[in-house]
Amino acid sequence: MSTAITEGVRISVSSLYLPHQSSPDESRFAFAYTVIIRNDGSQTAQLRTRHWVITDGRGKIEEVRGEGVIGEQPILAPGQEFHYTSGCVLETPRGTMHGSYRMHRQGGGSFDAEISPFVLAQPGAEAERILN
Repeated sequence: MSTAITEGVRISVSSLYLPHQSSPDESRFAFAYTVIIRNDGSQTAQLRTRHWVITDGRGKIEEVRGEGVIGEQPILAPGQEFHYTSGCVLETPRGTMHGSYRMHRQGGGSFDAEISPFVLAQPGAEAERILN
């Protein structure tokens, strides 16, 4: 699990390999990741946009930008949190993701809340990489 706190907004992410949606023989490795966004600050904040940087095991980078998350732009008062699960498909059994959410304050102003890097890995992928 990775966790980062930016201006009172805590973002924690955990990931899970999805073998039933993967096909290693076809270089398809599916992962789910669950995000918990919690406002530990003293001001209400709204998530407006997302920016993800996805890096596979070969160093190939894909950037994803868009409005909100899973079709929502949650507003978080102090002490509130928002959870969601999404997915990612890589061509390699191991990779990483990191990024940020653009947050807007109720009274004006905005900031980028950091999403710390987290690993996407098929179980045993690290051992296979070391052996090859």
